[in-house]
Formats: sequence, C-alpha cells, structure tokens
Amino acid sequence: MKISARNVLKGKVIEVSEGTVNTEVLLELAGGEKVVSMITKDSAKRLGLKTGKKAYAIIKASSVMIGVD
Repeated sequence: MKISARNVLKGKVIEVSEGTVNTEVLLELAGGEKVVSMITKDSAKRLGLKTGKKAYAIIKASSVMIGVD
C-alpha cells in the first residue's frame, strides 16, 4: 500500500458500530491508545472490517487544531 499521507497508525479493530449510512470504527493502537473513525457503511463492508482485524488509521489533514481549558 502506497499513500501520500504521512500519519499512518497500525492497529486492530476492536469495535464496529453500523449505522443507517455511516459506520463507526474503533481501532486500538499498539500502545493501547484508541482512534475512532466514521466511514461510510459501504466502505466498511468493502474493507471487510470486523472485530480483531488488523487495519490502519490514515490521517491526512491540512490543519491540526489544539485546545485548552
């Protein structure tokens, strides 16, 4: 797999919550951190996402926001 995004995080799918249109995917990274993503239902099906499957969180953004309390 070759992609232009520089932030690629390898993990394991720990939860897939299918909605009417979108699917929420929870990925656990090697250090125990978790990343959640909303993708289309069709994409989740095409990727064969299910609990226990290895997957990558691929993050590409033009800006990163930081907030404080």
